[in-house]
Amino acid sequence: MTKIHHPVLLEEVLRFFGDLKLEVFVDGTIGAAGHSEALLQEHPEIGTFLGIDQDPLALDLARQQLEPWKEKVILKKGNFSDLEDHLEECGLSKIDGMLLDLGVSSMQLDRPEKGFSFNREGPLDMRMDPSNALTAADIVNTWSEKELGRIFRDYGEERRWRAAASAVVQARKKGEILTTTQLVDILFSVLRSRKKQNLHPLTLIFQALRICVNRELERIEQVIPQAIRRLKSGGRLAVISFHSLEDRIVKNAFRYAASDKENTSGIGGMFLSKKPEVRIITRKPVIPTLEEVKRNPRSRSSKLRVVEKLD
Repeated sequence: MTKIHHPVLLEEVLRFFGDLKLEVFVDGTIGAAGHSEALLQEHPEIGTFLGIDQDPLALDLARQQLEPWKEKVILKKGNFSDLEDHLEECGLSKIDGMLLDLGVSSMQLDRPEKGFSFNREGPLDMRMDPSNALTAADIVNTWSEKELGRIFRDYGEERRWRAAASAVVQARKKGEILTTTQLVDILFSVLRSRKKQNLHPLTLIFQALRICVNRELERIEQVIPQAIRRLKSGGRLAVISFHSLEDRIVKNAFRYAASDKENTSGIGGMFLSKKPEVRIITRKPVIPTLEEVKRNPRSRSSKLRVVEKLD
């Protein structure tokens, strides 16, 4: 039976776009189209709705979900980091709003063949876009101990990154590591002692591998300036993140776009002036209510940040 899809921070997303006239809107991570369906219902004035996703299955589900608005909806397979290319291909110049719901979706976690979950037996794949060449198995079996340690440290913020990298390298000498359960068996005893008892020992390792395979942080850094450039005056960009690495990138990118100074520290302590591009709507990130967390535990770590384009 298919699980009910709960779009994260849905009411909050609708509220931040509620007072805008949205004629052209982009959902850069359309997924199962929960946010998209609600936005289309709330904004009948939308004339063009562009939905982007790198997962073909997600696009198929979105197409079914958004059938009532098929005359308005354009679905494109690809990554949101190529936003401006997607807009050009669709003959679009400026947009009134854009939403990014980052990270891995519940739909992907629930598919064992994708290898995203340490709770399910599956291949060490972790590709959001199945046409990409690099898999988690490639990384685990061929990257050096130093490289493995770096991604466990930088992308997983795993305290015991050295021990984890060493354990993987020692284990693969006996044979290839090809499944999620193999990796769990190798690392569970190495990582099971942690202060956050509610966090599975492999959570941060799987996060690190997924981020690396899909170049997630790099793509977030690429898309935000493009989205801001393409927003009409008064248009808004909303981003939902799920861990500190994502949120830090979003927060810093928004602060830079809203600032009237270039950060040129190191050049005699001087700061060059620049024109602010946006106004930050959410001075602090918006987090889910207790009721939403009870209804949808995945929303627990989510944070929503919104900016508005200036003239």
